[in-house]
Amino acid sequence: MKTTLITQAKIVNEGKQFIGDVLIRGQIIDKIGDDLSGEEADEVIDAKGKLLLPGVIDDQVHFREPGLTHKATIYTEAKAAVAGGITSFMEMPNTVPNALTQELLEDKYEIAKKDSLANYSFFMGASNDNLEEVLKTNPKNVCGVKVFMGSSTGNMLVDQEETLEGLFSKVPMLIATHCEDEDTIRRNTAIYKEKYGEDVPIKCHPEIRSEEACYKSSSLAVSLAKKHNARLHILHISTAKETELFDNSKPLSEKRITAEACIHHLWFDDSYYETKGTLIKWNPAVKTAADRDAILQAVLDDKIDVIATDHAPHTSEEKQNKYFSAPSGGPLVQHSLVAMLELVKQGKISVERMVEKMSHNPAILFEIEKRGYIREGYYADLVLVDPENEWTVSKDNVLAKCGWSPFEGQSFSSKITHTFVSGHLAYQEGQFDESKKGERLSFDR
Repeated sequence: MKTTLITQAKIVNEGKQFIGDVLIRGQIIDKIGDDLSGEEADEVIDAKGKLLLPGVIDDQVHFREPGLTHKATIYTEAKAAVAGGITSFMEMPNTVPNALTQELLEDKYEIAKKDSLANYSFFMGASNDNLEEVLKTNPKNVCGVKVFMGSSTGNMLVDQEETLEGLFSKVPMLIATHCEDEDTIRRNTAIYKEKYGEDVPIKCHPEIRSEEACYKSSSLAVSLAKKHNARLHILHISTAKETELFDNSKPLSEKRITAEACIHHLWFDDSYYETKGTLIKWNPAVKTAADRDAILQAVLDDKIDVIATDHAPHTSEEKQNKYFSAPSGGPLVQHSLVAMLELVKQGKISVERMVEKMSHNPAILFEIEKRGYIREGYYADLVLVDPENEWTVSKDNVLAKCGWSPFEGQSFSSKITHTFVSGHLAYQEGQFDESKKGERLSFDR
């Protein structure tokens, strides 16, 4: 059983920073201490001057496999995630075919078992007509059920009142929702098409997929969850108004309704459409600077519980289309942690709070077994970061299969140097060791 000793790191964990050593034995964190230099180890990593963080757990990614592998694969995007300090991901069901049966869901787990460098879980998909299949989902080894209460791929728009009532009243596990009201979006689209024809400017995206569309759907989800005492998790909050729907009066482990913020909604605002164009076209849309700032404040106030990516790559050619033809989404897993560390440097959030929202809280919220913390007896999902190693994002260093990033040209102050996945040093100084794959996440439910 291989042992690795990390020495003299600045450990950030559970609201504290301290200089210490960590001994990894096999997959597990064996010891944490001030000085473990007396311990024998197969490999010693001198981490003086570096941050040691628990691996990031990203609760919302789209890795495009099966069916959309010209955009991305589980293999390519898991590698990009590991290089970005993400050690575990939860992937969405709007692949082709949609993961709407237990058999199709397990097909994705089989691909990940063979190909994923990161730890993994996959959401079961809900549609208007598969409630019986959804109820077969095992809460011990599947992260949750995904409900698209807004536009989606294939047969995944859930807009029938009877279906929503059935899901919220009968599904015993976590329900994650994409909340945008489809009727509002259709109405807004018609107004802008009448004004501009097919040449609607990208800057109109947040007016078409508007605050009203988001709030109407999010508030419906919250009302259904309260009515049925369902376990609801609303993804990618994009408006200040929606933050009013969430409560911070209870500890996270006792909340029945939780929320997520995404990197793009914490970084970009509508002024970026002029230079970035469709590269920052996401659903829900990037909105105003006031919305961006309110989302960050809600993160700090514990109304929003986790930070994730909604990593959803498309090819450059697809993105270069006009507004209606350009798909929504972009690659973010490689740059989410360094982007948040930039906000730390700017004084907008502390590094301890960042770790809480990106590592600890996803583990609490999804009840993940033995991950999300630097604790003895837990899986060694760990990231070493050099906080004073500036680099610039360019096409040459983008690892996502699509080959581009909305962060191209952006310089970051911090660089990820090592990523351990379940004790395996999967990434070191730009090099990957793919001799071991990640593990399927399990849940203490």
